[in-house]
Amino acid sequence: MLVIAHRGASFDEPENTLPAFERAIAMGADYVEFDVWPDLTVTHDRPRRGAVYPSLAEVIDLCRDRIGVMVELKRPRGDVVERALRLLDDDAVLVCFQRRALEQSRALRPKIRTVQHVGFGVSIKAAASAWAAGFYDDRVTARGLARARSYGLLTTVYTVNDEARMLELRDLGVDGLFTDRPDRALQALGRRPAG
Repeated sequence: MLVIAHRGASFDEPENTLPAFERAIAMGADYVEFDVWPDLTVTHDRPRRGAVYPSLAEVIDLCRDRIGVMVELKRPRGDVVERALRLLDDDAVLVCFQRRALEQSRALRPKIRTVQHVGFGVSIKAAASAWAAGFYDDRVTARGLARARSYGLLTTVYTVNDEARMLELRDLGVDGLFTDRPDRALQALGRRPAG
């Protein structure tokens, strides 16, 4: 099961920051996931004038050849998808709630894998052309996971911090967990955290 550090190791360091990503790398997570806005800044909430955020380019440079990246696009309008894709390596993963942005990314860069979050108005069937479906933890069911698999999708669940729940999801065959606690996930899954 993939351990995806949600906004970095965001329990230990401020989310969506370079220290949070460094910490996730040190722990041995498989991926870092982070939020990217139309101005290509990395932050969960809408960027505020005068605040300092890392840029997508900075995060990619930090992570390259050290950890996989999952880039969640927030409000991807206009040429945002195209501009973001210019910075990503072929092994990056693009994550979005908005199906149109993922379709655009596949048209521009077919090798880029995509995670379509489902629920909240997006059906599992609508995610069928993605690499993986992302389920919100409170809404994931064995039936939903089986349906996603029937479309050839890998399955991911967000955001899981409880070790017992991690093991339940593992036993259901989930392929990846988004977690604020990659250290706990690695330990629960029998993979010793590095740092």
